[in-house]
Amino acid sequence: MTLSLTVSDEVGALAPGFAHLAVEAHGLVNGPSNADSSALLDDAARRLAERLAGSAPHEDPHMAAWREAYTAFGAKPSRTRNSAEALARRALADGGLPRINVLVDLYNAISVAHLVPVGGEDTDHITGGMRLIRATGAEPFVTVAGGEETVEHPEAGEVVWCDDEGVTCRRWNWRQGVRTRLTEESVNALFLLEGMAPMTNGELEAAAAELAESLEKLSPGARITVHEPRGRA
Repeated sequence: MTLSLTVSDEVGALAPGFAHLAVEAHGLVNGPSNADSSALLDDAARRLAERLAGSAPHEDPHMAAWREAYTAFGAKPSRTRNSAEALARRALADGGLPRINVLVDLYNAISVAHLVPVGGEDTDHITGGMRLIRATGAEPFVTVAGGEETVEHPEAGEVVWCDDEGVTCRRWNWRQGVRTRLTEESVNALFLLEGMAPMTNGELEAAAAELAESLEKLSPGARITVHEPRGRA
């Protein structure tokens, strides 16, 4: 893998059923949301509704496992939901899923259809490798508040993804920072799929394969590498 990804022993002990799978892509073509990316989101919402069959997203065993992991590091999962549960709730609501840009729409669709947290990072804005750690509380996190960029800090013990410059995503996969997010100008990306037992590595691989297929369709000629899952989920 061009970009190194590591999970600290502290996080591994906190959630031994955690696994992650990375999809690297180079030479992507991004742009505003369009009919193709919108159709993917609509289809994902349909698949989610069929999967849940009237139950709430948090009742799904995979989402319940994520809630347990959030509780273990001190977060309140009913207030700060993992990214997949938050998207699923929006998919089932009247307003539906947001349209952001083609690449974000694409990975959000995979997240909703498979009910798995998926993140996308612009690798041209990542410094060093990415690490999943329990924060000290001193790490900087660049976000937007009141329409302006501001720097926050995670709580001590919070699980965060970070690189050499600071936090890239708070509370595991709850909120991404603005520094590394995918914009319409992004051409190189890392997509990270995160599973918690009872989700299997095979299910992670199926979601990643669908993601890679969609990337190839929407960005012909892109170089896409699907890595092996890492972890015990």
